[in-house]
Amino acid sequence: MRRVSLNARLAIDQVATDELEVVLVMIEHPLLDAPVRLSSDNADRISVEPLMYGTRSTWRTADGSPFLFIMLDALVPDEEDDAPAQASLVLEILDSGIADILTSTTVQATCHMAIVLASSPDTVEAEWVGLLMTGAEGDSGQVSLKFSMEPITEEPYPADRMTKERFPGLHR
Repeated sequence: MRRVSLNARLAIDQVATDELEVVLVMIEHPLLDAPVRLSSDNADRISVEPLMYGTRSTWRTADGSPFLFIMLDALVPDEEDDAPAQASLVLEILDSGIADILTSTTVQATCHMAIVLASSPDTVEAEWVGLLMTGAEGDSGQVSLKFSMEPITEEPYPADRMTKERFPGLHR
């Protein structure tokens, strides 16, 4: 069970509300100099030249780096017990080189996602960390990125036995 802030609970209970849920996405990869920070909301003007909008949040940032607005559709992971968390991002292609970048490496990217309210972007309503990129498909207008957690069935088994010889501190 996850905790939800009072503002989010009030917005859920109302028929109509001004509250807007914002999806923050951070994508990390060993070949990137800095993580890519994306937002589904264009509330704040980040810079004038070039004109960029985004969301200012302290989620997973030490220096308060902004999350840049991009046209994206996000399917966040659900809370099913019998399946690993899966997420999907659909990005509008603004540059023809995006497909080349996505297919240029074999190392998986790591994605972290959070849902915040536009009125309180520093309060995380839901969070998913450590999602691994499992696929990238694209056409002339959009790119679909798929992310997933490692399934629990891939945990090493059998684990070490808790015997006196292997774990002496446990048997004092």
